[in-house]
Amino acid sequence: PTMDRKIKIIIIGVIILLVIIGAGIFKYVSLFSAPQREAKIQQFTIAIGKDDSSEVTQQLKAQGFIRSEQGFKIALFGLISTNSICVDCIKPGAYKISEAMNVWEIAKILKAEPYMKWVVIPEGLRKEQIAEILAETLGWDEQKKSDWVIKFTAMKYDYVEGVYFPDTYLIPTDETPLEVAQRFINKFNEKFAPYADKFTAANIKWTTALKIASIIQRETADKADMPLIAGIIWNRLLKGMKLEIDATVQYVRDDQVHFKDDSCQDPESTARKNGLCYNPELLQPTAEYISEGIWWSLIKVADKQIDSPYNTYLYKGLPPHPIANPGIDAIDAVLNSTETECLFYLHDSNKQIHCAKTYEEHLV
Repeated sequence: PTMDRKIKIIIIGVIILLVIIGAGIFKYVSLFSAPQREAKIQQFTIAIGKDDSSEVTQQLKAQGFIRSEQGFKIALFGLISTNSICVDCIKPGAYKISEAMNVWEIAKILKAEPYMKWVVIPEGLRKEQIAEILAETLGWDEQKKSDWVIKFTAMKYDYVEGVYFPDTYLIPTDETPLEVAQRFINKFNEKFAPYADKFTAANIKWTTALKIASIIQRETADKADMPLIAGIIWNRLLKGMKLEIDATVQYVRDDQVHFKDDSCQDPESTARKNGLCYNPELLQPTAEYISEGIWWSLIKVADKQIDSPYNTYLYKGLPPHPIANPGIDAIDAVLNSTETECLFYLHDSNKQIHCAKTYEEHLV
């Protein structure tokens, strides 16, 4: 009887142990294992502002990449404790993961750099400023940045400026500068398409529309004021008046600061091969980009004497190219300008716009 009792105790103990082990295995599987044995690699995108670890964990669970939010958090914080002091530093962007990966594998991938990064381009920047954002975000060196400015955004005369549409982009980190430039142009074509026929019907060339839109964009950040600025610009153009707009002078002055040594002298230059160098209106965009200084600072009196077709204080009409990359509201304002008798405008200290019909009123 004593022996039988011991055997029973041992058997019960073994059963309890097996139950504990089984429960542990079940718990491990439910917490940490991959949801699927086999699965294709998929893109997992974390939106800007949605990179908090709790939000990412919920997104992973909702999309079926993990079995347990708790399990992923354990894996994530396990990596943090050994590799980083950062608690919530998963970066927004796109990652390659699979439902066949366990939480440790997914956590390791999400703690690394995304293979696609978000690039936010504000309205009204020059392409050189866009290049600086791209370089900082995508890790471009100076050569890639320079190539984007003087080669891949100057391959056609009408694409020197204005078509690199301001928007939020998700861009692969290994995408070439040429591919990035084309991505921006494609976005511009998409956004401009609904307006193309309207501008044609109004007998306004799309290149003219972009030139005016770029000036509007630089002259006011308030979308409500854009139609008024457009109306005044149209009035001056139709009356044959010089536009006398500071932003155009800022553009050419900054060219003189940021560019040197005209690359059109090089017979192998992209600009020369594409015939751009033989157009006298194409100035600094084909020169070496030295990427120094700041952009769009206030002009001085002497700046108004810079001899350039971009200088609307000296030359009538529009500049040879857009002076910036406008958003859709500025483009819309060109087509839907406010009817006004005003020919002049100024900004007060609160950035409010005041317009006047005569120069005398303008001076008051």
